[in-house]
Amino acid sequence: MTNPAQRILIVDDDKEIARLLRAYLEEAGFQVLVAHDGESALHIMRRDNPTLVVLDLMLPQRDGLDVTRIARKDTMLRIIPLIMLTARIEDVDKIVGLELGADDYITKPFNPREVVARIRAVLRRTLLTPDAPLQTHFQSGDLILDTDRHEATLNGQPLELTPTEFKLLLLFMSHPGHAFTRAEIAESVVGYDNDFVERTVDTHIKNIRKKIEPDVGNPSYILTVYGYGYRLAGKDS
Repeated sequence: MTNPAQRILIVDDDKEIARLLRAYLEEAGFQVLVAHDGESALHIMRRDNPTLVVLDLMLPQRDGLDVTRIARKDTMLRIIPLIMLTARIEDVDKIVGLELGADDYITKPFNPREVVARIRAVLRRTLLTPDAPLQTHFQSGDLILDTDRHEATLNGQPLELTPTEFKLLLLFMSHPGHAFTRAEIAESVVGYDNDFVERTVDTHIKNIRKKIEPDVGNPSYILTVYGYGYRLAGKDS
């Protein structure tokens, strides 16, 4: 059952699409907020702290990419999961959104029931759940992850991670040395196992490496297992 405190912000300048999504989400038990431009979206995010944002790419005033960029640099907003919703279908547009920190991507036209399902999947991945690991403190070298406080630090300095990046690091740090295929990572962290999502795993890895690796070209934390996937460096690495 949906937690009644879960508020979904829909940001779309197409009022009919916003109305349709609102109806389906309210039927599914969510509280719904609506904005029709990027500036209003940022204002509502700061004022109402929504649980998740469904964000159209093409918006007046500030587009979806700009809103994502601002949100991911804001200490208060960066923990809010973002799902991009757009009519653009090129992979490059999807990858740009993911590189900026979007947690998922839905292309128009869409099935409203699929949007509801994808929202629930992202929330399952990014919110604390009863089946969360009992261990709350993970460490690899100078990299520390605290799931109880939902914080990550490197050399004592806080890391600004998106919800998906935090979940991905948790997957690796809770299984040090274990090699995961891209499909396994996609299923565990992103929630889907289609070909495109497997390729976006590489994008998320690249984003994390930029934040934690002293030398991105020669990573020392998240290692590539060529022809297979990725693993966290173990003590013997």
